[in-house]
Amino acid sequence: MSTKYETVIGLEVHVQLNTDSKIFCGCSTEFGKEPNENTCPVCLGLPGTLPVLNKKAVDYAIMAGLALNCDIAEYSKFDRKNYFYPDLPKAYQISQFDLPVAEDGKIEIETDEGIFNIGVTRVHLEEDAGKLIHEGSIDKSKGSLVDYNRTGVPLIEIVSEPDMRTPAQARAYLTELKMIMEYLEISDCNMEEGSLRCDANVSLRPVGQEEFGTKAELKNMNSFSAVEKGLEYEVKRQREILEEGGEVVQETRTWDESLNKTISMRGKEEAHDYRYFPEPDLVPLEIDEAWKEEMRKEIPELPREKYKRFVSELGLPEYDAGVLTGEKDMAVFFEEVLKDYTDPKNLSNWMMGEFLRLLNENNHSPFESGVTPLNLAKMLKLIDQDVISGKIAKEVFEKMYNSGNDPETIVESEGLKQISDEDELENIVDGIIEANPDAVEDVQSGKDRAIGFLVGQVMKETRGKANPGLVNQMLRDKLMD
Repeated sequence: MSTKYETVIGLEVHVQLNTDSKIFCGCSTEFGKEPNENTCPVCLGLPGTLPVLNKKAVDYAIMAGLALNCDIAEYSKFDRKNYFYPDLPKAYQISQFDLPVAEDGKIEIETDEGIFNIGVTRVHLEEDAGKLIHEGSIDKSKGSLVDYNRTGVPLIEIVSEPDMRTPAQARAYLTELKMIMEYLEISDCNMEEGSLRCDANVSLRPVGQEEFGTKAELKNMNSFSAVEKGLEYEVKRQREILEEGGEVVQETRTWDESLNKTISMRGKEEAHDYRYFPEPDLVPLEIDEAWKEEMRKEIPELPREKYKRFVSELGLPEYDAGVLTGEKDMAVFFEEVLKDYTDPKNLSNWMMGEFLRLLNENNHSPFESGVTPLNLAKMLKLIDQDVISGKIAKEVFEKMYNSGNDPETIVESEGLKQISDEDELENIVDGIIEANPDAVEDVQSGKDRAIGFLVGQVMKETRGKANPGLVNQMLRDKLMD
């Protein structure tokens, strides 16, 4: 009987913090500047320079710890992590070793398999390294250039417990973590710019065994899709080795998007001894209750709580709540509209339909479009009051999106008001009846679908402005008495 294996996954996520200046000097953190423009003697590690801690970075680390349900340390310190690499000018990184800012948290995630709590081991502060620009892919590069602009940019590293059992859970964890950081507004979490980076540890063990199997570490995955695909490949690779009686080698591997596979970078024998010791140029941190409370007040309603409230209090389907809370601006916009409009589900339909379509087409966030929450509320009321039809509303909405005008002005200036006057519709309805004797005969012989055809003809004649409900009733009154 073949052995069944269980997958064990843990993630290490680096989140770049949204501070204006670096963690230990006054250099700008602005992305996209000329190579090595945002540098100074401190972040280049020149002799005689001393670091000065950026308090905002500590504030953000505390906020992250609280949002991840961690215990915040009363006493924390920085340490030197020693290693040589061309993107590290000091040949050590200022990080935190044994006394991080936050420990022992958890994140609730949801997949098709159910709801899971994933433990968070620690959240610690550190400085980022520079960026190596390789000639080609990292495993085949013949040379590299180094840009030190990123050196010294503040990071938090969030280390999970090895609690994930599938690549889908890992993706859900990353998605939830990213949303939390965005809701806190402590990072833009832009993976393309390196604001959020993920390394994964993955191993297999026989089902029922407590001891972990030999792990592989996956690096250089620049999207959630790449993380999921990289883990799926690695699980398959390790399972095949074990089922053939082989042994998995502990190593660091990279995900190659072009080959759709993981490739070995270095083995265990090359693993670093970082020789941590306390950073002598920085005093330890003492985080009292007043500081923690100050940061706790800065934390908004987080995405998971908002999602649950949208379902339980507003009666939205889980799918709608997930879409609306997936981006903070989308959720904020939705709740702004609800201040002036009282049908959450109808609003949700419009935001997930027409609004999301136009936002995606134009690469906008909700507050970058011409539609304001108040004007969307006004337009939805015009539909409810039968001033405009649902079909005309789509035309009005697109004009609002592009022009920024309010719906009443557009409806008035474009002559888009719905025709809800029977006298005004009488001649049009009679004309349609006269022009379509076959459909009339079908209606009178009990074929109800023919009514829809006649309603469509009236709508076409009025360019969508007729009240379809009224037209339907008028046709029934004329043909079915």
